[in-house]
Amino acid sequence: MSLGAHLLELRKRLVIAAAALVVGMVIAFFISEPVIELLSVPIRIIAEKEGREYTGLNFTTVTSGFDLRMRIAFAIGLLISAPVWLWQVWAFIMPGLTKKEIRYTWGFLGAAIPLFFAGCTVAFFVMPHVIEIMADFVPTGMAQFFDYSSYYDFVFKFLLVVGIAFVLPVFLVALNLAGVITGREILKGWRVAILVCTVFAAITTPPADVFSMLLLMASMVVLYFAATLVSMMFDRRKRKRADAAGLLPEQA
Repeated sequence: MSLGAHLLELRKRLVIAAAALVVGMVIAFFISEPVIELLSVPIRIIAEKEGREYTGLNFTTVTSGFDLRMRIAFAIGLLISAPVWLWQVWAFIMPGLTKKEIRYTWGFLGAAIPLFFAGCTVAFFVMPHVIEIMADFVPTGMAQFFDYSSYYDFVFKFLLVVGIAFVLPVFLVALNLAGVITGREILKGWRVAILVCTVFAAITTPPADVFSMLLLMASMVVLYFAATLVSMMFDRRKRKRADAAGLLPEQA
């Protein structure tokens, strides 16, 4: 295809992806109310613990309510329309890939997407404990008000960071398949990996919430060793193929 044909193809893919996102946002806009209620559960729990009336999030401008619903609609719409825009991206780049690269890409997506949602699920269950514990640091006699924008940004970033952290082991396997690093080399760095997982979990969760920190750390450590095991299995397969092809040096 010529450059012009590629640009026309790209425009077509982008239009379809954008249309799918808009449809997903429209659907998500109508279910934003229960989503807001779900995200506000930690605030309700804090109000009950303090023995005061639950007032929910604080909206300080005329357009605050609409702004929050649009943010939620965009995030959920992006997830709802993911099968469409992911396929558009894939359909655009697939003709330039070899069969082997296509197989690896399918495997990467098949592992990365479930792991990302698994990370978001773990973060969702950890998040209420984080908010409750952080609220305990408010001085006695003082009131804490949850601004809708700051609260949403915290929840969104927390889910996103933990979700991405769960996908990182897949990148280790991808580097192994690319020949950049071997499974044994990944295993040799297990001490550093555990330290990094511990520090990440400690930074992400409050110091007083040991349970949430251990849960997040253990999940990441298990995924790291799973990636190590998969990489070592791939290395073993590579050695067998190289041996069968007579590419390995003879041992004295």
